[in-house]
Amino acid sequence: MNTSAFNRLFAKGWLAGGYIFLYLPIVALVLYSFNDSTIPNVWRGFTLRWYRALANDHEMLGGLWLSLQIAFFTACGSVLLGTLAAFALNKYKRFSGRTLFSGMVNAPLVMPEVVVGLSLLLMMVSVQRGTQWAFGWGFPGRGMLTIWMGHLLLGMAYATVVIQARLQDLNPQLEEAAMDLGARPWQVFMLVTLPMITQSLMSAWLLTFTLSLDDVVLSAFLSGPGATTLPLVIFSRARLGLNPSVNAVATIIVVIVAIGVVAASYWIARAERQRALELSAAARG
Repeated sequence: MNTSAFNRLFAKGWLAGGYIFLYLPIVALVLYSFNDSTIPNVWRGFTLRWYRALANDHEMLGGLWLSLQIAFFTACGSVLLGTLAAFALNKYKRFSGRTLFSGMVNAPLVMPEVVVGLSLLLMMVSVQRGTQWAFGWGFPGRGMLTIWMGHLLLGMAYATVVIQARLQDLNPQLEEAAMDLGARPWQVFMLVTLPMITQSLMSAWLLTFTLSLDDVVLSAFLSGPGATTLPLVIFSRARLGLNPSVNAVATIIVVIVAIGVVAASYWIARAERQRALELSAAARG
């Protein structure tokens, strides 16, 4: 075997090993969600009873629904704020406080979530007491709103990094050409910049949705009575021993995420092909 063939075989082996390491636990989780045994690692036959039990588990379903809502609004808000932050950092190289702004945007990426969660909790308590003293009504207690605000803080930082990386790769001459042809700044953004960063927006949305869906630390600090996300429900039950109904809800989440990723990938690929065809047609014309 020559060196080239060995290198190809070695690379394929490492790739296969990486896929097995990443996805074998997920495959095992899905399989054991149909296990008839209450012992997680003992197979006793195929059954759907854990899915039927999940249908009556209001705590688990309530946590799943709350997590999906928070993750959806977190992803949307993160993409919006991340786009604005990335646009400001990329287009305006010099403005007062730029270094401080850049540092504050990126700070949640390097700070421990425990520190972020504790600081947000202290801020929420202070704001609640301050509004109660000043206006006679308090800021809403810990719940869905406070969890969303914490997740939004973290998600915006990730979205900014993803979108800013894409903005730095864009050809500025395209925007300059549009402005020379009479387009206003908002038209340049909507008709030129936005279509070219659509893939990064979708990537940032999926990333922040996933980060919010499985967050435990921030949710633990910012949740309150009646607002328990799915990761907190699973974490609290893990102390007493997991039952296969957790595998069932995890399988449902895997299916939802897989469908979303496949749909987004298809849409992005289709948009990229369409843009390539338009560029080819413009070059020929």
